[in-house]
Amino acid sequence: MDYGHTLEFGAFVNPGSADPAGVVELARRAEGLGLDLVTVQDHPYQPALLETWTLLSWIAGSTDRIRIAPNVLNMAIRPPAVLARAAASLDLLSGGRLELGLGAGHFWDAMEAMGTPRLTPGDSVEALAEAIEVLRAVWAGDASTPLELPGAFHALDGAQGGPAPAHTIPLWIGALKPRMQRLIGAKADGWWPSLGRLGSGDLAAGNAVVDAAAVEAGRDPREIRRLLNITGSFGPTAEGGLSGPPAAWVERLLPYVLDDGVGTFVFAASRVADLETFATEVAPALREAVAAERAARETAVGAVVPLAIRAKRREGIDYEAVPASLAASAVEPGHAGFAGVRNTYLRGGSPGLVLRPSSADEVVQALAFARSQPVPLAVRSAGHGISGRSTNDGGIVIDLSRLNRIEVLDTATRRVRIEPGARWGEVAQALQPHGWAISSGDFGGVGVGGLATAGGIGWLGREHGLTIDHVRAVEIVLADGSLVRADAEHRPDLFWAVRGAGANFGIVTAFEFEVVEVGDVGFAQLAFDAGNVAEFLENWGALQEAAPRDLTSFLIIGRPRGGQVVATVMAAVDSDDPDTVISRLQPFATLGPLLQQAVQILPYPAIVATPDGGQHGQGEPATRSALVDHITPEFAAAAGKLIHSGVSYFFQIRSVGGAVSDVPPDATAYAHRSANFSVIAFGAGRTRLDAVWDTQIQPHANGLYLSFETDPRPERITDAFPPATLARLRELKGRLDPENVFRDNFSVAPAEQGLRVG
Repeated sequence: MDYGHTLEFGAFVNPGSADPAGVVELARRAEGLGLDLVTVQDHPYQPALLETWTLLSWIAGSTDRIRIAPNVLNMAIRPPAVLARAAASLDLLSGGRLELGLGAGHFWDAMEAMGTPRLTPGDSVEALAEAIEVLRAVWAGDASTPLELPGAFHALDGAQGGPAPAHTIPLWIGALKPRMQRLIGAKADGWWPSLGRLGSGDLAAGNAVVDAAAVEAGRDPREIRRLLNITGSFGPTAEGGLSGPPAAWVERLLPYVLDDGVGTFVFAASRVADLETFATEVAPALREAVAAERAARETAVGAVVPLAIRAKRREGIDYEAVPASLAASAVEPGHAGFAGVRNTYLRGGSPGLVLRPSSADEVVQALAFARSQPVPLAVRSAGHGISGRSTNDGGIVIDLSRLNRIEVLDTATRRVRIEPGARWGEVAQALQPHGWAISSGDFGGVGVGGLATAGGIGWLGREHGLTIDHVRAVEIVLADGSLVRADAEHRPDLFWAVRGAGANFGIVTAFEFEVVEVGDVGFAQLAFDAGNVAEFLENWGALQEAAPRDLTSFLIIGRPRGGQVVATVMAAVDSDDPDTVISRLQPFATLGPLLQQAVQILPYPAIVATPDGGQHGQGEPATRSALVDHITPEFAAAAGKLIHSGVSYFFQIRSVGGAVSDVPPDATAYAHRSANFSVIAFGAGRTRLDAVWDTQIQPHANGLYLSFETDPRPERITDAFPPATLARLRELKGRLDPENVFRDNFSVAPAEQGLRVG
């Protein structure tokens, strides 16, 4: 039976230790010849051979395109939980080029000599079945959720999942016996025997067993790729087996494809010349012959989506209609990498599909596809937004993380072009050699796209303004799919709206910024005993407003513990002069009894460092946000009551003002320019936090910062945008997005629709 698999060809490299460089060079030659796969046997108990995993890693680093695989790993000596992490790591490092061939173990005498206990055939099958479960569990696991998996041979007892591999790694099993073939049909992605160990009719018989087991498990047998290790010699005449001229090879191999369903031939070449003949004469001729026969037979060709993926697909999404340019990088709930893209920094999610475009054209295609599906749409740059609206349940997420390029356009004007998926820590690192920076929040893991369309309250804000104040142009995909440029001269109304309400008007695919000159900076962390919270807040606010603009500080207070309230002041001073830094900070040291202090002179990237790890949010975050002009006695007293109530476990005030207030209120959609402070509180639950906030804090507010708000009530839109600003936004929304496509993240509805939050 021809399963319609795309025909592929690989090389079987002998990992002899006598000439390690020659082994790697043969793998490089296989890549140069256009082969699809290079494979290495796994017999670490044989002293004359290189260790397989080490060799595969070296080959991966020495090649660029060719896929790599063990042929096959001896799972009797490879703990699957350790192998899962090693495989994911190598797959990530190689750019998604690892495939895994697995075997139960064969040379038992040699393995027993190394301390490996012999398994019965039945135990070998069960052990390999459990190993497959462990591998997939670790790859699919979320690092925040311990993995529990019982097993007689391999078990997980509280292990952490991840890292997720770069792609869903297929598991191909090398086996000849019916029990193992049944396991392949039930659980594996491929059957990988060697021709030299097969008798007449063994392929057909094995396929029958594999197919029956697949059908019994609810799978399509075409999900399972059939691979075949082959060897032979080239010469003027055929002498039995695989031998003779290339044409004789093609004639002999063709039935294995058409009658036995082989989709991958892996050639064990003893000479480079034979590998070259196989790659340049046999492979193309066999492809041509197979294509002709398939056309005549009208054989369907292509991959079949595995049951494990199909079973987890969500209703309302036509997965088969995903554009080809996006399909390869798209992530579904059944994919190994889903745990790494489903959540955001604070919010748990379970989208039905995550599209990951890598160009503006692909963003256009992704948006068109998303609009054609009757499910929610979310757009994500890095997933750090506190609102958490860059994920959803059952919908589509357009993830912009692959649009992450940072480019200097003009050194004289300090103009740079940055794509939305770049993270601010990466931006800081890229700009630092030029002596430049952009004030960009306080955390390097935040994506450029979300911050640079909302505001950007950062460590340099009082001296250099908001992040949006340095945007000079955007390239943006609108709701109708058009890609346009907006700046002060071109589409000025859209350019105005993007700076403060950008999530409502399209998907920005690139920003142009005019950055500022910034060298090393002073950075302080001062912890105080804030016994009288209201007095402490009022005094801190007064000091901050009176401070020179080159000082920006943030204040954090947690729940009272043991009757004590600890307040932490973090401050950045845009100076590398120690005396200047100390003189700026000295007044703050008198705010109360100091519990701890640290002051350093650091490069700007050091205070917005990019973290490692993915997004592991859970549940729904509960936060409230407010902008206030001053820390008045009345506001300080109200904030003190909120802190002592215990409903907020994290209370922060960020200083704004200074250069932020220099910009006219109507210059951008971020209009609350008079505010000197941005206030945010995290609560354990929505109801209690809202009740205290609405009565204690809201009466003192003069707007809010949407990036820090999670309250879904429609009044938050009127808090975020003054009446004139909101009216202008709604009118523009009616022209550019009348169907309110971009409505998930605090929707500004078109004028005729009234206010609502999506």
